[in-house]
Formats: sequence, C-alpha cells, structure tokens
Amino acid sequence: MLELSMHILDIVENSTRAGAKLVKIRIVENKKKDRLFIYISDDGKGMDEETLKKALDPFFTSKSVRNIGLGLPMLLQATKSCDGHFSVESKKGMGTRVTADFKYSHIDRQPLGDITGTMITLIAGNPEVDFVYSHQKGNLKYTLDTREIRKEIEDVSINNSEVLRFIRTNIEEGLKKLE
Repeated sequence: MLELSMHILDIVENSTRAGAKLVKIRIVENKKKDRLFIYISDDGKGMDEETLKKALDPFFTSKSVRNIGLGLPMLLQATKSCDGHFSVESKKGMGTRVTADFKYSHIDRQPLGDITGTMITLIAGNPEVDFVYSHQKGNLKYTLDTREIRKEIEDVSINNSEVLRFIRTNIEEGLKKLE
C-alpha cells in the first residue's frame, strides 16, 4: 500500500467484518512535534490473547478466503520505516484499537492519500455501521459523525447518492479549513 488512507481502509474493513457497529478514525498531524498519529478503534468482536499475538504475523489471518493477512503487518512496517510506533489492543467481545505513529517529516513516510475517498467508500459500503472521523492539524479540528447525519436524514439511507455527495463535500470543506 502506497498511501496511509489505504491502510486505514483495510483495517476498518476488518473492523466491519468483525461486527463493529461504531468505528472511530482519528488522525492527528502535529508538525511542531514532527508526528503523525492514526488511531482506529471499533466495538467489534475483538480478539482473544492468542489471536492478538498472531495478528502481526503476515502468514496468519482469520479470513477463510485467503491464508495471509497483510493489513496490520504492513502498517507496522510503515511505522517502523519512519521512526514510528505501532500498537494493537483488543479484548474479546469489546473491540480493537490500532495506533500508528510516524515521524511526520520522515522521507519514507507514506502520504495520507485520499482520506475523503476512503471515508466515502467505507460509509457507502457499510451503511449499517456508524463512523466518527476526526482530523486535527495543530489547534484546528474537523469531525464527521454519521450518527449526527442519520438524525438529519431520518428515513433516507446513508449510502443514498445525494447523502454521499453531501458527506464528500462536507469532508472536503472540513479538511480545507485545516490548511
């Protein structure tokens, strides 16, 4: 994966397959401290200790369609190559939290990529899941919470094309304000 947004997409898809009904994605860009943080947490089925120990092994997966699981190991490698840190915490029946920390200015740090497209893909493909996406740069912060959008649209599906267009515009405008 060449962009961090693709890592986010992969990990969050794992969250939805694990039965998550709420996924929180938080990105913090702190140029003063030269750090980029990505936090992903979910309320899915979580992992027991044995599965958690194996989760960073690229030759382990809980999926039946293939016998490798590269999502977490690839993000781990991306953090290591950028003087970063990586952790996964999980409890069976309680969900999972992934934290990735990168040196912001590191020459090998992957670009964030199309986070707007990633969020639209996740929301459109998982209309039964709620997402909270927050992005912070310095003192400025943008947040999108699909639970709030659902209150406004009432009976209209969140993956309705007009609703997705609204969400796309909202994210794009919110991220522009962070510049």
